[in-house]
Amino acid sequence: MLAGRQILGEDLKRSPYLRRSPLEKRVIYQLMVHEKDNLDGIVGRLSEIGPDGLDINLACHAQTIRHVHAGSRLFDNIDGLAHVLRTVRKRWGGLLTVKIRLGRNTSAYEEMFAERMRLFEDCGVDAVTLHPRFLEDRHGRSARHDRFVWAAAMTRLPIIANGDILGAHTISRNAAAFAPLKGVMVGRMAIAKPWLFAAWDQPITVDLRETWLRMCEYIATDFTTTEALKRIKFFTRYFARNYQFGHVFYTKVNSAHTLETLLERGRFFLDNTPAVVDEPWLMGL
Repeated sequence: MLAGRQILGEDLKRSPYLRRSPLEKRVIYQLMVHEKDNLDGIVGRLSEIGPDGLDINLACHAQTIRHVHAGSRLFDNIDGLAHVLRTVRKRWGGLLTVKIRLGRNTSAYEEMFAERMRLFEDCGVDAVTLHPRFLEDRHGRSARHDRFVWAAAMTRLPIIANGDILGAHTISRNAAAFAPLKGVMVGRMAIAKPWLFAAWDQPITVDLRETWLRMCEYIATDFTTTEALKRIKFFTRYFARNYQFGHVFYTKVNSAHTLETLLERGRFFLDNTPAVVDEPWLMGL
């Protein structure tokens, strides 16, 4: 999720947030914007690097995002939302998607949801990614996959599933709920298990130690030392859930003040053959 206004000052060739790697194929940039942003400038700037699509985040419930009238706060504001979508659609002719939640857990949420779906259709949105939780749910309860069928019936737009997608088995075990959907977006589990897509339809052998070290290398290459330190800690918070005593792993890494110390502590934990779990539990993250 990219802060739209910061894109205006980014170096497109050097920014780790925007530059394209030769190894990357299709890349869709997700934007955190609000109605008073310079939307023409933001989309125009992004257009220079040839994105394969743009996604407007209307789902983020973090207070820092809601405070600037973006994320789920923009979803609440239908006039502001209409302005953003129409402006972006006018400036951008390629794939345009939005990511949403169910809205607020009130008696009127179904009517509000249907109204937003009509707006998306009218504004030329191509697809909708639905995280089926209410704003008040945050990540404190399981995603409401039972709402997918209802949501898909509300619109002619393709609906993409998001929320508690642990792998192919999530879909196969609840086939009826996912039947009307056109795609799947994996979020937090892809941080905990970066190999998830490679293992989607066939078992693979994963070296957890090598995966963590390689991710650290990638992050350290892309970001400054200070930023890399923060991002590796963030990654480890999720990745550590693969271990029975992952809290020890994360606590040691999170208290490191230098990259060298962080890597040393991480290797010490991983070199002692820590016990792993069958499936990372991400509730609360």
